[in-house]
Amino acid sequence: MTTNPPRWDLSNVYPDLESVDLEKDIQWVKEATRELRQYYQDQLVKIEPSSALEDINQAVSTMVDKMNVLMEKAATINAFIQSYIATDSYDKQASRIGSQFDQVLVGIHQAQVLLEAWLGQFKDLLPEVLALGNSAGAHAFPLQEIAEQSQYLMSEKEELLASELGLSGASAWGKLQGTVTSQKSVEFELAGEMKTLPMPAMINLSSHPDESVRKRAYEAELTAWESVKEPLAASMNGIKGWVNTLNAHRGRTDALHQPLDQARIDRETLDVMLSAMADSFTQFRRYFKAKAARFGQESLPWWNLFAPTGKLDKEYTFSEAADFILKNFGVFSPELKAFAKTAFENRWIDAEQRSGKRGGAFCMSVPGVKESRILCNFDGSLDQVMTIAHELGHGYHNFNMFQAKKTPLQRQTPMTMAETASIMCETIVFNAVMDTIQDPQAELALLETALIGDSQVIVDIYSRFLFEKEVFKRREAAELSADELCEIMEEAQIATYGEGLDPGYRHKFMWTWKPHYYYAGLSFYNFPYAFGMLFGVGLYAIYQQRGEDFIPDYKQLLSSTGEAPAAELAARFEIDIRSKKFWEDSLGVVGRRIERYCEL
Repeated sequence: MTTNPPRWDLSNVYPDLESVDLEKDIQWVKEATRELRQYYQDQLVKIEPSSALEDINQAVSTMVDKMNVLMEKAATINAFIQSYIATDSYDKQASRIGSQFDQVLVGIHQAQVLLEAWLGQFKDLLPEVLALGNSAGAHAFPLQEIAEQSQYLMSEKEELLASELGLSGASAWGKLQGTVTSQKSVEFELAGEMKTLPMPAMINLSSHPDESVRKRAYEAELTAWESVKEPLAASMNGIKGWVNTLNAHRGRTDALHQPLDQARIDRETLDVMLSAMADSFTQFRRYFKAKAARFGQESLPWWNLFAPTGKLDKEYTFSEAADFILKNFGVFSPELKAFAKTAFENRWIDAEQRSGKRGGAFCMSVPGVKESRILCNFDGSLDQVMTIAHELGHGYHNFNMFQAKKTPLQRQTPMTMAETASIMCETIVFNAVMDTIQDPQAELALLETALIGDSQVIVDIYSRFLFEKEVFKRREAAELSADELCEIMEEAQIATYGEGLDPGYRHKFMWTWKPHYYYAGLSFYNFPYAFGMLFGVGLYAIYQQRGEDFIPDYKQLLSSTGEAPAAELAARFEIDIRSKKFWEDSLGVVGRRIERYCEL
């Protein structure tokens, strides 16, 4: 472990981008994809619903085996390439190789489309086919899900064409957004010195202890986004228009239809959760106004939304952050601590802030070596310590699926359940800090850190949901200007933050740098976060009741999140996600934090 934020190491996957092994594996993926297409044309098309059940089972099992091997290798290669692209958008070699491999991934997607359509014809027969066992039986849930979703495919020719056009369409728009935002930098005076700051570093100044710095950073950020709003608006229009067009041709009812299916929840569940969230806005606005009062303000200008309050005389070096996380993970589970220790010692984390690196944080699976890699932008704050704990939770989730020997098809976890371990780990660390605090000012600082995160996941996530829903609706009629996107964003913030935000200082450009809006294959990358956070809080409450007895069931849950709907997985812990009370109870935990914050 090092004092300075590290860069990640993937040399155990491939030595570098010029590796002979990497090139060989890329060629293998190409050949395996061709072989899969050939198998489909020569063998699978001969198997029909009138064929013997044993023959169907054998064909499906062979298909599953081929897909799993191909997906494992392709995902590993893609993770390796993306590790370069995400950390250095100036790397032309990485961009070129990434673009080339994108075409390989299109070939895999096209093969998957053919197989999905073929499998769909056996939808009514699948229960009998799967009951015969083999690889088909071992993958019952994902296969039934694929068959069900096949009804929303266009014709074979149309789907293949859509896959090919995606490279120069939706994917290209997403890359443009990533390049523009990662390469944008700002000249900014900090501590008496002019510095060139990448946008992630600029955004992190929103939590700087000096209000004058936060205000200047807010103003500089808005100016920076103003200068690049047109290409980003073009990206947004290109992607949302693409999704709307495909949804219409695939028979989807609206833009929410596919995201709900991908999340493995129904509209009833989403509606009750959103309703509970909306009911909590009154409490959050009370928090915002109480925070504003600490600055002598009636309501919060955006630059004070993430401001620290209280006093916590602690900034963390990276090694201190690692030590603290390890100590408290060990209280929950020795295995969790050992996992995190491996991640720190083997440099699975890229934490250094630098130009060309993507903002935010994420965890990616590297299945070929049964490991994960984590990206964050560490600045020494407690918030970043919590971020590392959060992303390690994702890695621990992957670890449990690898440990249970789940295949790629069995590991496909929806966003709603993907936050389960991350929220648990984040909560472990937060509660550990709270348990050591006696000074009211330090307690206030910690509550502030927690409530900033809570308000982002409940209030801001809801604003993002409203924004995206409105953008999809208006995009059906025409392209939206950058100014119109800003207007929609501010309207969404009014509806959620309400009087808690100063009307003169909202953040109309929040749509520019959030990469989630620019994922063509996963729209509404927002409400699953709220689901995950509130579900995680509910699980933590159960852990507090059951103690060590909770751990085996929890590990079993993590290893099987790709093999059941969210409602079924939650029911294992006697949680009814269609009940508004469950969501209200989880939000009650946040409400008690707000009460204590206001008391202090």
